[in-house]
Amino acid sequence: MFLFTKDCYLGVAEIDKEHKRLFDILNDALAALEFDYREDKYTKIEELLKELEQYADEHFVHEEAYMEKIHDPELPLQRVQHSAFKEKIFEFLMRNIDEEENQHQALEDLVNFLAKWLYHHIISSDTMIGKLPPLEEWMLKEHPYEFTEEYLTGIEIIDQEHQVLFEIIERADVLVKAWKAGDAYDDIMLILEELRNYTANHFADEEEYMRNIGYEGYTSQKRAHDAFIARLSEIDTERIEEDPQEYLQSLLEFLTGWLINHILKSDKMIPLK
Repeated sequence: MFLFTKDCYLGVAEIDKEHKRLFDILNDALAALEFDYREDKYTKIEELLKELEQYADEHFVHEEAYMEKIHDPELPLQRVQHSAFKEKIFEFLMRNIDEEENQHQALEDLVNFLAKWLYHHIISSDTMIGKLPPLEEWMLKEHPYEFTEEYLTGIEIIDQEHQVLFEIIERADVLVKAWKAGDAYDDIMLILEELRNYTANHFADEEEYMRNIGYEGYTSQKRAHDAFIARLSEIDTERIEEDPQEYLQSLLEFLTGWLINHILKSDKMIPLK
């Protein structure tokens, strides 16, 4: 069973209620999958997919309207992800589920898709809605990528690695701002790969520390880490080629905003040994 835990809450009642509904649909699909393999599940699958269609039509409108209202910079990316979700549900609707064996596979694929969506999309993107610093405030900072005292957790290895992450993002920011058509693409891709690799190593170290001290918040942290790594792996190279500076600047602002929010609201809760 998939639980709607506190790390999945955005803090906006209507959106949180709708996210919880998606967890309920996922658990309904999981129950159908685990039910007698020989049972014909055609009708149940059709009901689940129709419910998901309706959910997407209603929820995405509400979420995008809220993001537009607060001028959230992530709205364009959210729209792309929402469109991809709808397309995936349409693909499921087009599948042949006349045979019971096909029904079982369709349910298994649906459960896997929804589980990945819930923990990657909600934790990686939705929980950041309204949390990113407004662009105007961000630009007013003299050193926006400076690793200041407020980010210190008191855990030496974690603090050292957080500082390196800020430094990598700052180097990427310098490259983006100095972009000239075509001559920085390879450098940008290299530094984004460096960021992805270093982030994965950092999260592994942080998770090992949490396991060693038996930290009760480990599971929530692990989910957030996995979602962030997934986001780094979904960088749209086509958009980099089409509009490099705008896309990359928006990406760096998101990554730094996510990192700051995660450090201040999650990492600083990790106790010292």
